[in-house]
Amino acid sequence: QVQLVESGGGLVQPGGSLRLSCAASGSILGFAVLDWYRQAPGKQRELVAAIIKSGSITVADSVKGRFTISRDNAKNTVYLQMNSLKPEDTAVYYCGAPWGGTYHWGQGTQVTVSS
Repeated sequence: QVQLVESGGGLVQPGGSLRLSCAASGSILGFAVLDWYRQAPGKQRELVAAIIKSGSITVADSVKGRFTISRDNAKNTVYLQMNSLKPEDTAVYYCGAPWGGTYHWGQGTQVTVSS
């Protein structure tokens, strides 16, 4: 059973930074890809960033230059570093990954950007 647990969300002022963590229950080396999504109220869930097994990353245009994704294989953890946060970044952030023919989601962590 795959479990993904996010942490690191909170309230931050515009221009601030947060680092989200996603801890997996097992080795992340087994995942072909690990994703960060977000969902704002009344909006569809959208892909923010992804990191594939080779280490290559992709970042959504809306956060390019401000967010980056990385991973620590020894800690079985994927990170989303978010800088220069804007009010429109306010959302619940989820990590997710395909495993065993199913896409697995974490429970999400709330990020609120407000003064």
